[in-house]
Amino acid sequence: MASVPTAVTADEPTTVNTAPPEEPEETDLVENPEPEQEPTFKPEKPPVDTPDAEYCSPRNVYIPKTKGKRYHKGVGPTNSNYNGTSRTARSSFVSEVTGEVGVSVTAGLSGSVSAMIAEIEAKYEVNLSAKLTAKLDNTIAVDTPPKKTSNARYGVYRLKNTGISYRIYSNCQTSAKKTITSYTPIRVGWYLWED
Repeated sequence: MASVPTAVTADEPTTVNTAPPEEPEETDLVENPEPEQEPTFKPEKPPVDTPDAEYCSPRNVYIPKTKGKRYHKGVGPTNSNYNGTSRTARSSFVSEVTGEVGVSVTAGLSGSVSAMIAEIEAKYEVNLSAKLTAKLDNTIAVDTPPKKTSNARYGVYRLKNTGISYRIYSNCQTSAKKTITSYTPIRVGWYLWED
């Protein structure tokens, strides 16, 4: 797996958004999933042990198919500041807690999360991590226009990906192919919006 991304404020968006961060639409996500046990294959007919029988090296397969958007998962409360003046004011925000954000994945992934991450990194040339920590006391400042509220949420950006997961057995048959949606940490940072 590639090196763990670090938190850099220089990578943050230079514009302030007009709405809170979007939430992932999936409701069947598993946060920080435990590795699944290797499935056992029970063929319909007992295998015939012949010298010319087909053999495959048993393995789990994950194929990334669609690179999605980055979603922000907040750690701690949203900070807000209303500018009731007639001039632009500077709003400063400080993260109030430390929290760890890991991978979320729909059920049915064959193999390990680390193997899935490695395949996504290789296909899209990105650096991902199984977990990232958003730390206490990180600060950011933004200009708040007159009669507007600036909002800031500190946390971890996660890359959405959809892929196919299945297992190849020693007799070269495969398990059912499942579509897997994952959200994998890519970097720590702030999400800013104004209303």
